[in-house]
Amino acid sequence: MIIDALDSSARLTSPPPRPADPLTAPRASGAKLIEPPLGAALRLAAANRERLLMSDYDFNGCSLAKLANRSREQLVTAALRYTRSFCDVPDPPRAPTALFLAGHQPELFHPGVWLKNFVLDRLARQSGGLAINLVIDSDTIKSSSLRVPGGAAEHPTAESILFDRPTAEIPFQARTIQDRAIFESFGCRAAERLAPLVPHPLLEEFWPTVVENSRRTSNIGECFAQSRRQWEGRFGLTTLELPQSAVCNLDSFYWVIAHLSSHLPRLWEVYNSALSDYRREHHIRSHAHPAPELAIDGCWLEAPFWIWTDADPRRRRVFICPRGDELRLSDREGLEILLPLTPECEGGAAVERLRELEGQGIHLRSRALLTTLVARLLLGDMFLHGIGGAKYDRLTDTIIERFFGIQPPQYMVVSGTLHLPIEHSTVAPVDLQNAERGLRELTFHPEQFLDNQNNDAGSDASNWIAEKQRRINQPVGPRQARERCRAIRRANEELQPWVARRRAEMNAQVDSLARKLRSEAILSSREYAFCLYPEKTLQKFLLEIPGEAL
Repeated sequence: MIIDALDSSARLTSPPPRPADPLTAPRASGAKLIEPPLGAALRLAAANRERLLMSDYDFNGCSLAKLANRSREQLVTAALRYTRSFCDVPDPPRAPTALFLAGHQPELFHPGVWLKNFVLDRLARQSGGLAINLVIDSDTIKSSSLRVPGGAAEHPTAESILFDRPTAEIPFQARTIQDRAIFESFGCRAAERLAPLVPHPLLEEFWPTVVENSRRTSNIGECFAQSRRQWEGRFGLTTLELPQSAVCNLDSFYWVIAHLSSHLPRLWEVYNSALSDYRREHHIRSHAHPAPELAIDGCWLEAPFWIWTDADPRRRRVFICPRGDELRLSDREGLEILLPLTPECEGGAAVERLRELEGQGIHLRSRALLTTLVARLLLGDMFLHGIGGAKYDRLTDTIIERFFGIQPPQYMVVSGTLHLPIEHSTVAPVDLQNAERGLRELTFHPEQFLDNQNNDAGSDASNWIAEKQRRINQPVGPRQARERCRAIRRANEELQPWVARRRAEMNAQVDSLARKLRSEAILSSREYAFCLYPEKTLQKFLLEIPGEAL
């Protein structure tokens, strides 16, 4: 199935402006960020598609437009086959108007991330398009636990509950269940801890689905992602799914790898210069954010790929060095691959060699910036980002402009905030700041509190107030300034007994507010996994999406 070129009548020559900067997550529970609004979605996709069709950029013998059509055809076929292997989905439109994409690691993410999938489905339904969610299983699994709140609402705590025995940090694609007893009991253990705060979370029904899927696949990422997609089906979604590992094994993706490898010196320069400019523009000092620079080691240039093997699933960096009519790809730890490729030659032979790697247990994958670059440029007409991805993809925009010489495709930003439905008294950080400011005023301006709190303030207090005012009003030169400062401080100290009762009250208030803020941070976190929420709470948040796509 090929996504047909859009009719010229739907073309848009001027893309909508990018979202306002800085992008921030909504603060209120239930609030959503969808930028631009759904009404602009089809126009965005049409504009992106039009710019792609107008490009004559060459991928070592294959034009960008031709490669994009081939990529879309292969992507849809693979996604339909994969999704139907574990989930019933209807036939997609025969000639979809646009292809909408989103992606995330196969984690139990918070509802604000899950919202992307529901917006993705809404866009496809209302525009006659097709939606595919990419499961980024080339990323590493950072933790084998979930943070779960518990205790009473007045004094809550949060604890990390294991869902499997921890292992070395390896890609989701290679991460299998290590301890089935821990894995299968997680749902009951987490629900028991959560029960005083959320009596009937989705977890009670969701985790049995995860365990059931684990009988078919022991891969943790697949268990999570496929169970999540099955629940999306219960909510009425018809989106397709495809792991990034499968995307990287499409022939069209091999063409991208071959082309970028053959032109690595230019890509290396563009990548690092764009990264340097991004850090300077956004005042970032860290050399690890938003990504580290590509390294150089003699004739070896680092490429924006990961590589690992079945025997050693640690993600390693990839370095490339030319040798005659070949390119040497290496992890610099003993693994080396030869590609018959130069910048001038056609890429077919290199694609054939890359196709052999997966069968040999060698996994070559795109890194983060390259993953979204390919998704936006070749795989879909519009990509939906979360806030973090949207910020970092401004760097990708620069790389696309400088390397391919074309205007970057526009993207959408979707995020939201949902708190667990727990009744509790709320306070804001400003409340504590005001109370602490009051304590400071007691130290430096105690005379302002005497009338309201101390009816027995006698002549001693009045004398110290008068002395302080006299010192404040007294003109002094530089030599007397220090003496005046000491005198004012002495007056403030002598007045403290008359505000001791007020200080005790305010100290108690500060302590109480600090405790409530700690509780608020636990109870009102937006980062809890979606399965910890009640199903009705999730449905209201995820299915009520403002705006129409057309």
